This record gives sequence, structure tokens and C-alpha cells, in this order.
Amino acid sequence: MPEFKIQHITKYTYDGPVRDSANQIILFPMQDDFQEVLKQDVSITGEPPVDIYTDYYGNKVGSFTYRDQHTELVINSQLWVSTKHRPLPVNDIFPAQQWADYERLRYTVPYIDFLKQEYFDGLPELEQIVQAERQAHDTPYQAALRFCQYVYDNFTYIKGVTSVESTLDDIWKLKAGVCQDFAHILMEMLRLIGIPARYVSGYICPNRNGMRGEGATHAWAEAYIPDYGWLGIDPTNNCVANETHVRLAVGRNFSDCSPVKGVYKGAHGHKLEVAVSVGYDKEMPTAPNAEHHEITFEEPVIKPASDFSRNSYQRHLEMMQQQQQQ
Repeated sequence: MPEFKIQHITKYTYDGPVRDSANQIILFPMQDDFQEVLKQDVSITGEPPVDIYTDYYGNKVGSFTYRDQHTELVINSQLWVSTKHRPLPVNDIFPAQQWADYERLRYTVPYIDFLKQEYFDGLPELEQIVQAERQAHDTPYQAALRFCQYVYDNFTYIKGVTSVESTLDDIWKLKAGVCQDFAHILMEMLRLIGIPARYVSGYICPNRNGMRGEGATHAWAEAYIPDYGWLGIDPTNNCVANETHVRLAVGRNFSDCSPVKGVYKGAHGHKLEVAVSVGYDKEMPTAPNAEHHEITFEEPVIKPASDFSRNSYQRHLEMMQQQQQQ
């Protein structure tokens, strides 16, 4: 039974003094038969009281307001969690009945939310791909693994080419991105054939096995399999999410599961940095340095429409397309 020690630091640095920072945090891992929180300490600049409640999707959510004037805000979560291996679905038990069960789920709460398609310009093309990839005798489990393989094979994992503001059209045109982008495309594919799919945020551990997203915040998808339940599928690594994946939250998409989000009064500009470190078994994680850490995400800068979402990788793609047309 693996046991992990995880430290997750979120740091906001503001351009000037601010106050009344009202924030929502989803940093409290889910607990069930396959995941147990042994201990967790969450410290916040100014030590404001944190109100904790359970949201519609079953996530444990905290909210707080730091009212005093400040120029930075640090949220430090230290977590001890143990996981268990989850048995995989059986491939060949009544597949026709499983597909028939999805017709009933189309009108059943909460699966309705996880079947809603998000329209984007590339959806008709994706529908054709889904129909071409799907095999007539696939069980839902086999179809989910097949689509996972497709995303893994056809999308390039590149950090920095997308942000939390990127749309499905951006991801589809680039055919590249990071874990949250891979998860969103896989969910679209699953929903197209009537399989409820939801977004999962969490961590992937340990960082010794060469997996993408290791030792960091991570995202993957879950597909609902009749007579089994929710099955985690990680298209970033083309694998089933199991005892090395620690789940924080689930929802329709990234916005339902964002680990930290909020508002404040004061200077307009700010920088967001996130650092995660993982320890294994009896060892403690090395505390991420607030100034020098490996994993950094900055808030997207709003640019004129002509420059929106264009980075060096996208410009390279445009140049290649232009050369092909000549």
C-alpha cells in the first residue's frame, strides 16, 4: 500500500499592496476505499480562518478571506496520503447490456453533467475520428483505452504552449499541450459515444518512473463504466490511473477543479507560482523553494486579438503550413 508525502505551495506576488483576498481552495484529497488521507496541514499567510464545505460534485472545498494589506499570499499544503490498487474492469461481461445502460444514464443525475458536449470548431472532425477509432465489438472499457491511446499518440506533450485560458479549438489546432489539455480532448471523445466522462485534478506519484507530470499537479479523465464505477484514465501517460495517482477533485472541466482561485482589492498585476514536491514511503518531501522551484505557472497576459495564443511553437506550425502551401 503506497504512502506519499506531498507538499503543494501556491504563491501570489502582487505589484503593490492589496487587501481582502477572497479565495477558494480545493487542496483536500478525496477519501474512499482506495485513497486515505493520513494527515494534512494547510497554512496560509495571515492565518485566516478557513470554512470547509462539500460541493455538488463531492469535493471538499475551503474558502477564506485575508483582509489585511499584503504584497504576497502563500498557501502551503502538506499532505500524507496512502493509496490502494483498484481492480480493473472485466472486459467481456455483458458488453451489449453495458452500452444499453448508458441510454438510461443520459437522463440520470449526476451523469447528465458529464455527458454534455462542449462545442468547438474541430468537433465535426473529432466525431469522424471517434467513429473511425471505435471498434464494433468494443466494451466501454476497451473503447476508453482505445481513445486514450489515440490522444497519447496524436497529441504532443509540450509545456508552455497552452494555458488555463486555452480553448478546445486552440488545443485541437496545436495538437499539443499538457495534461489538462489531453484530459479535455479525451473527455470529448468519450462523451461523443455516450460514456459519461469527468475531469480529475490531483498528483501523480512517484517521480521515479519517468511519467509525464510526475511529482507535480496533474490532470486526467474518469470514464463511468456500468457495473464497475468511475475508471481513471491518464492520456498523458497512456495508462489507467491507479495507486500512483492521488485524486484532489472531480468536475465537468478544469474550472470545477482549480486548486486555488480568488479575487482581491488593489494593484492590478500579480504573478502566480506553484511548486509541488513528493516524498516516498518514510521520507519527507524536500520543501519547494518559493523563489527557485521546478514547476512554475504564470497567469496569462491578455494580448491584442492579433497576438492571442501565439507563441513560438504556434508560429513554427504556421511557418510549416505556409511552406506546404507554396
